[in-house]
Amino acid sequence: MAICLTSPRTHSSPEFGKLRSTNITIRKLHLNLAFNSKLRFPYSISVPNVQSRKYSHFSESSSVKGGGVSPEAYQDDDDDGLQIGDSNFDKLKEWVNIVRPFIPGGSWWNLYNAEGKQDGSPTSANPVSLPYALARMWTLVADQRWVLCTAFAALAIAAVAEISIPSILAASIFAAHSGNRDVFLGNSKLLVFLCFTSGICSGLRSGCFAVANTVLVKRMRKTLYSILLDQDFSFFRTEAVGDLTSRLGTDCQRLSHTFGGNLHLIVRNLLQGTGAFIYLVTLSWPLALSMMVICSLLSVIFLFYGRYQKKAAKLSQDYTASANEVATETLSLIRAVRAYGTERQEVERFVQQLENIALVGIRESAANGFWSMSFHSLYRFTQVLAVLLGGMSILTGHVSAELLTKYVFYCEWLIYAAWRVQDNLSSLLQSVGACEKIFLLMNLSSNDQLLSKGVKLSKLRGDIDFVNVSFHYPSQNMVPVLENMNFSIRANETTAIVGVSGSGKSTLINLLLRLYEQTDGQIFIDHFSHRELDIRWLRGKIGFVGQDPHLFNMDIKSNICYGCNRNIRQEDIEWAAKQAYAHNFISSLPNGYGTIINDNLLSRGQKQRIALARAILRDPEILVLDEATSALDAESEYYIKCFLQSFKIKTKRTVIVIAQRMSTLEAADNILVIDGGQIVEHGKHSDLLRKDGLYARLWRIQANAWA
Repeated sequence: MAICLTSPRTHSSPEFGKLRSTNITIRKLHLNLAFNSKLRFPYSISVPNVQSRKYSHFSESSSVKGGGVSPEAYQDDDDDGLQIGDSNFDKLKEWVNIVRPFIPGGSWWNLYNAEGKQDGSPTSANPVSLPYALARMWTLVADQRWVLCTAFAALAIAAVAEISIPSILAASIFAAHSGNRDVFLGNSKLLVFLCFTSGICSGLRSGCFAVANTVLVKRMRKTLYSILLDQDFSFFRTEAVGDLTSRLGTDCQRLSHTFGGNLHLIVRNLLQGTGAFIYLVTLSWPLALSMMVICSLLSVIFLFYGRYQKKAAKLSQDYTASANEVATETLSLIRAVRAYGTERQEVERFVQQLENIALVGIRESAANGFWSMSFHSLYRFTQVLAVLLGGMSILTGHVSAELLTKYVFYCEWLIYAAWRVQDNLSSLLQSVGACEKIFLLMNLSSNDQLLSKGVKLSKLRGDIDFVNVSFHYPSQNMVPVLENMNFSIRANETTAIVGVSGSGKSTLINLLLRLYEQTDGQIFIDHFSHRELDIRWLRGKIGFVGQDPHLFNMDIKSNICYGCNRNIRQEDIEWAAKQAYAHNFISSLPNGYGTIINDNLLSRGQKQRIALARAILRDPEILVLDEATSALDAESEYYIKCFLQSFKIKTKRTVIVIAQRMSTLEAADNILVIDGGQIVEHGKHSDLLRKDGLYARLWRIQANAWA
């Protein structure tokens, strides 16, 4: 920055010289502030020219003799200039502060989540490298290698044919211009052959890659679904169903273009770009190197762009999964939403996730705009550079017009191929980044209890013993649910479990079914540790009816037969439905047992009856009823209790009943009373009433409530 300070030459006194030197130093020091090291570019500040001012400060009464200037007058003039400089600097600084966040690398580009945490994510997926993702996908389509080999071979042939066309086309044009008929006709035939070859191979390539894509998505969904079903029961306490279904649907579909789109286009443009560069080298290696400089610059820009797009795509998929989770939860609880009138709150909750998706999408689009701007600027610059360098070569006699035409063709082909490679690589990185959660889930190991082959007893009697059993949920290590539980359930008896809500009743059943593993102690079934028994065989011997059973979206017949491994006749299904007091309402439905149902079609009591029919048809050695009749009317409950009593006596099975209704517990052979994760009482109904403990208190409370 040049600073010019002038004054009349006549004023050369020592005092004035010192003053002028001081003012110049102050001005230089002040103007040095115009360089901001953070922004890394200098600001230009206009400095008023002292000479352009009228010397109004010079007067005949000046204290400086000999035609000198007053130091005070000159300092005032200097201060005016500095004030104008300060004003310009402040305006420029204010403008830069406004623009700076939007410059690439500024704060606007940071990916924030809804809570304001930088680069936050609703999931805990670890970064996945591109080679690892491709290797993992290859394992899913390895048996389709001949399809992929055919596709890549066709791709290579088509690429070679296409890259040869510009050279032959230019030669044909100049042959026709020079009147060389034979060369023109020969080149024309070759062009026709290359066009047909390129078209046929391109079609074959597209078809083969489409087949590979379809197989990839199908097997990825199958593999992921199988892995999810093999996870421990505690896994589903921490993972939302809406998030998992989004991974199975949206995320897997996003990878559908990996082979048929991104990967094969990358290989194709690599081959064509390499061919174009080889042609350029044969034409003029100095000109070819100039094009490589531009391609290298494009690659440097892509390094930042590709990394940013991968991160943005991952975050976008995470927010999409969160939005799906909110929608799934709201629609499944529509009764509660209607009852409490919270439609607007739920819409706002959903819109919040959509805003997160939109914010990430806007930044993705802006980054793509910068990337496109960079490419098109360099692309046009390449055209201009090719013409300028080529024209200079013609003027100097180094190349001919035909060679220049080929050079321009291949320059454009090279830069376009470089852009397509990096653009498709960016898309591939986005797909892999967006689907990192899929690869994380696919790396989960299956539940050990499902992999192990345990003991299968020839006959299960139904003796159950809990010995010093303690349990706490994996996510709540400091909150014990059960502590040192010791009790026995004898075969062919009905054992009732009662207690206040949250005392651990249902947890006992979860441990018996091995949905969770106890943290301490042992559970024995027929004197065998239940961990030693084959888990699938054991669950096949237990019939379970929960307090809030869910039905599958299929016909009633299939719901009742669900889980039965033996051949079931229609008569068996109807018999089980009659015993569960469900046959009458099923017969009244439009298609009877063939009616397609879901959770919203039937009442809770009707669903409980179908679940009871399913357990009865299963004919288990151990029958577990967890509040299984809580939604039934008194008449239905009475008939079902009578049947279950005869069902137990007839086939000699062990029955475990968890109930809040005390009337259900009167006929039990043994009653276990649980409080705070421990058994505080046990015995028959009459004995427990005489003890006047917790059971008697619960009995009186319920009796008074019904009075």
